[in-house]
Amino acid sequence: MQNTKVFSMPFAKVYPLYIAKVEKKWRTKSEVDEVIKWLTGYDAKWLARVLDMWVDFETFFREAPLLNPARTLITGVICGYRIEEMEDGLMKEIRYLDKLVDELAKGKAMEKLLWRPWI
Repeated sequence: MQNTKVFSMPFAKVYPLYIAKVEKKWRTKSEVDEVIKWLTGYDAKWLARVLDMWVDFETFFREAPLLNPARTLITGVICGYRIEEMEDGLMKEIRYLDKLVDELAKGKAMEKLLWRPWI
């Protein structure tokens, strides 16, 4: 499942789709931003910069301030693929984010969505 086209896609092109998806289910942009911060370490200032610069997905994840070690505990199916069976790599990182946004849109509570097992 290697799709290099998505790797070069600007994150700023997909971000509004994440927002629209969750807002249809009465969730908020700030919750999406919280999910992104939990997963990647991007705070509001850095996320705005990434969006303004039209950084691609590859750069977005490669330059993430702090990839959350708990992200590897994310499991389930997204886009027909089981995350835990995917090989490590950029597509897996993208699918972690997709899964978190999907679960947010489904109404999962933030404290259950963004668990912190290392604390």
